[in-house]
Amino acid sequence: MSSISVFDVLGPNMIGPSSSHTAGASSIAYLAWKMAGGNVKSVTFTLYGSFAKTYHGHGTDKALLGGILGFKTDDKRIRDSFKIANDRGVEFEFIVNEEETDIHPNTVDIHAVSADGRVLDVRGESIGGGKCRIVLIDNVPVDFTGEYSAAIVVQKDMPGVIKHIAGALSDRNINIAFMRLFREGKHERAYTIVETDSSLPEDIKDAIMQNKYVEDVMIVQV
Repeated sequence: MSSISVFDVLGPNMIGPSSSHTAGASSIAYLAWKMAGGNVKSVTFTLYGSFAKTYHGHGTDKALLGGILGFKTDDKRIRDSFKIANDRGVEFEFIVNEEETDIHPNTVDIHAVSADGRVLDVRGESIGGGKCRIVLIDNVPVDFTGEYSAAIVVQKDMPGVIKHIAGALSDRNINIAFMRLFREGKHERAYTIVETDSSLPEDIKDAIMQNKYVEDVMIVQV
């Protein structure tokens, strides 16, 4: 017999009105903020499906902007995210795409640039109940929900990289919950997403970066 959590019944802690259009949208952008390392200085949101049609009325725009500013779904500052972004000097833009229809109805592309010049492109889907998943990173298909702490490793698809990543975690007594590889093709750019049962130590990025085929490591702490 399957079980259901009381949180599935009550829904997420959030600034309303819609779990899909506000909490889910905020969660996507909050994940992108973590992946970008925080301190995002400019961002473009491209909205699809129902996001594109109702984003003003449902507050999806405020939720997305709040998330990329580092606000969690229940942060009351989301209501004032436009003003806060302007006060912080964060440039933002919303683009509506109604041409692409073969796509999840609650989809957003986020192009974020951090203060240090780091560029991140992700596509997220709000899948209901305030939950979300990241389905593209720099146009590479992935599947990542952000429900666990994770290391997202950008690498060249070469032998020994996975072993190196697992070894770095094992050396620090970190248990792996899930580990998946997504790649453009053999020996091309790849993303290894490692979700863990505990928070990741501060030195894990530097340890993983020791492999010559690793280009970058994005840390997402829960």
